[in-house]
Amino acid sequence: MNELIFFFNNVMVAGVVLGSIYAVGAIGVTLIFGILRFAHFAHGDMMTMGGFIAFLLMLGCQALGITTPLVPTGFIVLPVAMVLTAILALGIDKGFYAPLRARGARPVTLLIASIGVTLIIQGLIRLSFGSGTWSFFETEQKQLIRIPVPLEGATRTINFTQPQLLMVLSTVIAVVALHLFLSRSRLGKAMRAMADNADLAQVSGINTKLVVRVTWVIAGGLAAMAGTMLALDVNLKPDLAFNIVLPIFAAAIVGGLGKPFGAIAGGYLIGFAETAAIFNWSVLLKPIAGVLPFEVPATMAVVPTEYKLTVAFVILVVVLLWRPTGIFKGAQT
Repeated sequence: MNELIFFFNNVMVAGVVLGSIYAVGAIGVTLIFGILRFAHFAHGDMMTMGGFIAFLLMLGCQALGITTPLVPTGFIVLPVAMVLTAILALGIDKGFYAPLRARGARPVTLLIASIGVTLIIQGLIRLSFGSGTWSFFETEQKQLIRIPVPLEGATRTINFTQPQLLMVLSTVIAVVALHLFLSRSRLGKAMRAMADNADLAQVSGINTKLVVRVTWVIAGGLAAMAGTMLALDVNLKPDLAFNIVLPIFAAAIVGGLGKPFGAIAGGYLIGFAETAAIFNWSVLLKPIAGVLPFEVPATMAVVPTEYKLTVAFVILVVVLLWRPTGIFKGAQT
């Protein structure tokens, strides 16, 4: 029984947490691609930027004596960080991408420009904060939640941290809010129409410039949310989300580019696949090792932990070979 609890903690709980980060990040990527038709590689650094904005807001609150014993201060300031990051996202679009679109730049040009924006954001973060590591819990305690399993022989508990619980709950709220916005609001329907056919949407009288601005606001806000929640779970550093931007893109492509709900499915698919691939499956076989016709090896992980990012690419290749438009039939990839 303890082995099953160990599996649940390291695969199921970790998969939900990792999948939530990938899903929220992939939603922003797929919204930008669906409306503007280019891959925004700076999205990971927008996540990092949002995390640092939340970190600065947390320091300001602590300096003013504003704290709460119930939830981390970094989570309390998250709505403000989302608004500020959304404003900066609008500024990035106006300063870098809008002039290129006005000149009829091709999507590959915008993609290359986004790589430049990535370097600019990282450079500014390193210039301002250095290359070290920071924690949201220098003066606060990260709470560990233990849930006992009322079964015979079970001595382990189901474990997760408070930031991880808040991360999953925030993801659910964000997904539901986005669904209601896209399906019921007039502006959300305009975004869906523009994602399907931008030219037809423009001749139909849809304010495409407003749709683009709203897209950047949503993408920037979700980037701040994903970056802050990731920093609350681990540590804050200048390349916080840079190393996971490729799995985030893989999640968006697997789910279907331009399909927000496909990005959610792709994020959780890759999150669970990664945690399952690095799990040592010999742990589950040890209790029955005496009746097996072979010796249980010390480790039966599919890939070592340091190579878990390759799992996303294997899934990506398989999906592209089997269904190039992704699971939810997004844009042709």
